[in-house]
This record gives sequence, structure tokens and C-alpha cells, in this order.
Amino acid sequence: MTTPAGIDPRGPRFAATITTVLLLAATFLGLIGISTARSFGWFAYQPLAAAGAASDTWAIVAASPAQRALDPGFLLTVVIALLFFWSVISPATAPWGVVFRRFVRPRLAPPTELEDPRPPRFAQGVGLFVVTIGLALHLIGVPWALPIATAAAFIAAFLNAAFSFCLGCQIYLLLQRAGLLGRTPSAA
Repeated sequence: MTTPAGIDPRGPRFAATITTVLLLAATFLGLIGISTARSFGWFAYQPLAAAGAASDTWAIVAASPAQRALDPGFLLTVVIALLFFWSVISPATAPWGVVFRRFVRPRLAPPTELEDPRPPRFAQGVGLFVVTIGLALHLIGVPWALPIATAAAFIAAFLNAAFSFCLGCQIYLLLQRAGLLGRTPSAA
């Protein structure tokens, strides 16, 4: 099996920078939204207080599925999950890759080396998995699930954006060494 054509390693880092900003916003919205809100007697999460929800409970537990789905943190995380999904299914047409290739890469010197596209694609899949778990748990009413999932994905994206350390890529390489993913090119 031959190794796929290489990609400019600055492209995934560019995408990670944008993803970091989106995940930071989603984490913030998750922290101030229904996922972490709690009713304490005189204080109640406003949309639920108007609906007569019980006090001294997690707002997300008392919320309807529609209220959970309309939470701003949830909606932004859905967009992020769709972007992760797009990057896994069709990396060549994913928005951040297109922006990088069209507008950023022409202004940079050619890359000194190319990298295997499989680890960054796997990393996008890991991000998709993490935020999807947070979305699912949020929909079924688990407090704190959404901001914890987006914060975990944020940390991974930030490490890539700031330090060029791709956590998902490292997981891919460990799984590859263990023989669980991909194949290492055979020595000729």
C-alpha cells in the first residue's frame, strides 16, 4: 500500500485555529446556557421559570427536548460537528481547507515537507466523535455534558493551533503502531 499524497501541514493548523475559536465560543455558550443552569429557589433559568419548572434542579433536566435543541451552545456545536463531518467525508472540499488553499497558501513559501493526510483526517473524526457525544448527552438532559465535550475538543484544537501538536494525529499513530489502523508502508 502506498502512502497518499502529502498535504501542507500548515493547512490543518490553520483549520485548527478557526476551530479553536468556534469551540471556545461553544464552550462559553454551553457554560452560560441551559446545560449548566441550576434553579435555586428565588433564581430560576428564565425560559423554564416562565414554564413553571420545579426549583432546585438542573435546568436541562426540567427542559423539554425542544428547549435543549434550541440552546445556543447546542446549535453552535451542531455547526461544529457538521464541519468536522465534512472534513472527514470530503477533506478536499471542507471550508477551512478551501480557504487555506485559495487565500492563505499562495501567500506563503512552499512547505519544506508534506505530511500524510490520514492522521489529520482521523483527528477530525475524533473531534466529531467528542462533540457528537456531548450533543447526544445534552439532548437527553445530562448537565454539563455539552461544555465538557466542547472544552475537550477545544483543548485538542488549541494544542494543534498554538503548538502544532495534533492530539488526534498522535492517537492515530499509536493505533497504527499497534496494528489497529492503516498499514505502514512495507519496506521494498
